[in-house]
Amino acid sequence: MKNICVLQHTETEFLGLMEDHLEGRNIRFSYHRPFTAGGTVPTERGDFDGLIVLGGGPYGVVSGFLLPSLMPELRLTKSFLDADLPVIGIGMGALVLAIAAGGGAEESPLRFVVETAQTVHAHALGGHLPDRFPVVSYLRDRPVLPEGALVLAQNDAGEPLVFSLNDNSLGFIGHPGMKSGMAEDLIMEFAETPHNTAEGLEALRGVQGEIAEVLSAIMVGISRHTRLL
Repeated sequence: MKNICVLQHTETEFLGLMEDHLEGRNIRFSYHRPFTAGGTVPTERGDFDGLIVLGGGPYGVVSGFLLPSLMPELRLTKSFLDADLPVIGIGMGALVLAIAAGGGAEESPLRFVVETAQTVHAHALGGHLPDRFPVVSYLRDRPVLPEGALVLAQNDAGEPLVFSLNDNSLGFIGHPGMKSGMAEDLIMEFAETPHNTAEGLEALRGVQGEIAEVLSAIMVGISRHTRLL
């Protein structure tokens, strides 16, 4: 049975709809919450087979209120990459992945965006990434992809929404398993919120069913790409 370390940064943003898919594939996962009293980032990979770095709501990596646990998370993420173990970065976690792999990040304001991703790489995720699918992003800043990164899907402006690294790691600018309730709770958890929360929630509710539908294929692709099956 594979075992994944999951770094969580807020009370409300978790794996969401992805949890059932991981459990259904007999993949274990354990949350580590450095924002809680006594919570820490693991200093070693231990016996974990992979790492998932989740989003951080309004936290930034180069602007705004910076993620307090950023440096130990970068060290842990790099240790997984150096060991050729898969890392999945989601939202802010995708920025952490890009930085740890030798790329970077650039300033961008906190945003809550529902947009359509277009797959740009043939046979992305073994053909399991849909040609077009909804992406819900709730984050600050943008990734600067490292050399060797491959963009798998982008938005209408040509900005990367899904990218791969090292043939086994993935960055998702939006949360592939986002629930509307998760976004609602994120808005309630922090004083700082995006300016268009009402519009964002309405748009998210409108694509919630499609997110759940396409996630089945995406999770097959993630599992095979990361070799966690």
